[in-house]
Amino acid sequence: MPRSSGSAADDPGDPERSDGKFGRYGGQYVPEALMPAIEELTDAYERYVLDDEDGFVDDFRSRLADFGGRPTPLQRADRLSERYDREVYLKREDLLHGGAHKLNNALGQVLLAKYMGKERIVAETGAGQHGTATAMAAAHLDIPCEIYMGERDIRRQRPNVFRMRINGAEVNPVTTGRGTLKEAISETMRDWATNVEDTHYVIGSVVGPHPFPSMVREFQSVISEEAREQIREKAGRLPDSVVACAGGGSNTMGAFTEFEGDEGVDLVAVEAGGSSLDVD
Repeated sequence: MPRSSGSAADDPGDPERSDGKFGRYGGQYVPEALMPAIEELTDAYERYVLDDEDGFVDDFRSRLADFGGRPTPLQRADRLSERYDREVYLKREDLLHGGAHKLNNALGQVLLAKYMGKERIVAETGAGQHGTATAMAAAHLDIPCEIYMGERDIRRQRPNVFRMRINGAEVNPVTTGRGTLKEAISETMRDWATNVEDTHYVIGSVVGPHPFPSMVREFQSVISEEAREQIREKAGRLPDSVVACAGGGSNTMGAFTEFEGDEGVDLVAVEAGGSSLDVD
């Protein structure tokens, strides 16, 4: 979204408006056949999302409010606060339409695809939350949607498969390899490469070629934008720490972005370690 003066989005030399490189990281390393689509998407991202051409931002925020149910509340966790003798607040993204923060990005990208004149949406999903959010956004904006999902994940996540299908999405089982998210991503990329003229690929994490990481961060930043104002209203000051789970990065970047320039606010990303916790 357009930001305040001095932010990254206002600096033409920033990665958001160039090739998406952050030092040695980032960039646009894709097959040559996909470069026209990446360039088209980069141009649309800068025009509609960063520069708010044709009123895109107001349209997006209006749909987030009316369709998504934003703003989501910031709730004081009373018992956690008492147990640990400190004020703990929870940003309730689980109350967003669809049950997760995934709709922020999915709705933004599907709306951007609509502005670009795309006629079809594809996405991959693992546990099914991103697929569900994408299916919901596509149904809301009346665009056909296909979701690629590993065969094993389909068996394990039947409720989310039902939710995708009830929203009109076609769910394609992926049987190659282990039949999980990795293979689903590969199949979605093949589909997009074959149908770039009329299809947009909705990536759900802060991954992939520019502008996808920046775009996902922008659409998810509404989380911290709201939380920053809400904590000041409830606690009278900014927090000491903002803690978010770190996986693909969409939740983390959404929770951190608007706090990045705040002195004295620690940003703590918690990543799964692959082993269980010892709980008394």
